[in-house]
Amino acid sequence: MEWLLARFASAPAGQVAFVHQGCSTSYAELSRGIDHCAQALRDRGVRAGDTVLVVADYSPMVFAMILALASLACTVVPMTRSSVVEVDDALAISGQDHCVRFHADGDQWDLETRHVPCPNALMGQFRAGGRAGLVLFSSGSTGTPKGMLHDFGRVMDKFRDMRPPVVAIPFLMLDHFGGINTLLAITASLGTVVTTANRAIATICDAIQRYRVTLLPTTPSFLTLLAASDVSQKYDLTSLTRITYGTETMPQATLDRIRARFPTVELQQTYGLSEVGVLRSQSRPDGSLWVRIGGAGFETQVRDDILWIRSEYRMVGYLNAPSGFDADGWFNTQDRVEVDGEYMRILGRITDLINVGGQKVYPAEVEDVILALPNVTDVVVTGEPHALLGHIVVAKVALGVPEAADALRLRIRQGCQAKLSAYKVPAKVLLLEHDAYSARFKKVRR
Repeated sequence: MEWLLARFASAPAGQVAFVHQGCSTSYAELSRGIDHCAQALRDRGVRAGDTVLVVADYSPMVFAMILALASLACTVVPMTRSSVVEVDDALAISGQDHCVRFHADGDQWDLETRHVPCPNALMGQFRAGGRAGLVLFSSGSTGTPKGMLHDFGRVMDKFRDMRPPVVAIPFLMLDHFGGINTLLAITASLGTVVTTANRAIATICDAIQRYRVTLLPTTPSFLTLLAASDVSQKYDLTSLTRITYGTETMPQATLDRIRARFPTVELQQTYGLSEVGVLRSQSRPDGSLWVRIGGAGFETQVRDDILWIRSEYRMVGYLNAPSGFDADGWFNTQDRVEVDGEYMRILGRITDLINVGGQKVYPAEVEDVILALPNVTDVVVTGEPHALLGHIVVAKVALGVPEAADALRLRIRQGCQAKLSAYKVPAKVLLLEHDAYSARFKKVRR
């Protein structure tokens, strides 16, 4: 990571690295923060090879702490107060030597030394190599969360090539690979990270207006909410030049609405997995969901309509599960895709499939049809067990204005029958009665 620290040191005087709680931090101040954290950690007994849990949200001092730990060849386990895995569950998977817990201001922190062994020999082998590590956890939507061990230096190396600097909000959370990827991408090109107190639409829009944000990396779920709200129209968002979206399938209806609302903004679909990293991507310029993915260090292959990836930036391995790679280093993404020349369209994760009498239904396909109907602001499609069919399709919808239940059911079923095969038409239509999204602003179907 010496190259990254040298790049920070080369930044022009006063170049802003972070805007946090209305205050700016320059790259010179960030560099001093890294040195200060490293010395404080050494003074408190943190040594190379230690596994250190960092409980925090975005701030310049948090980022300085993470890089300081990496410079000491520690393994960092970032978590937030709303992480997808409980702390005790995480420690049982990753182990721990110390915990750094930041206060709400993102500046002050406490260190607790508590030794919890990692049961996986892979961690011991990695620690013996003297490399900085990074442990992240899956959301656990299909079972126990998986702990993924990365070589942190390899993750950083993806950003050696200098790109034009941007002013961006790190929307994805600190305990998410996309969040770490965003932080490194912005700072490695000497851009500016703008933190927000939360991820509410008004908060994000206010930050874009106030700090002239140029890039918003977010999720389709957030963009669906944004498209259904008039909040964004109350702010000056003309500084935005690019919106990137990933982590889940994007409804075409949402993409069309966002394109209409932001006609001069480039909309770019991204693709990545915590196991292999984030690939370079280019959306097809026709306003569709077709995307070309790859880039230096990545190879893609489609086997039986399933996307496989081979990556130079792949994880070292799972800490509590068998390797996800085949003998040649290819990883099964479990994403079903369609291919059109050099472009592909992501249909959805095979684990989300609904089996209706032996027929396969992708929730995203049904959601896209329903979301395009009048007065529907959001929808979540799931499968419900059925004695004869195995499962039936259930649609839970949010409305712009109240509507009679019987009329709503009829309208949605008729709209789906006009576009979908009969087995894909929802057998039940319900109103959404709770938040449909996780803390990471991804749709929850289970």
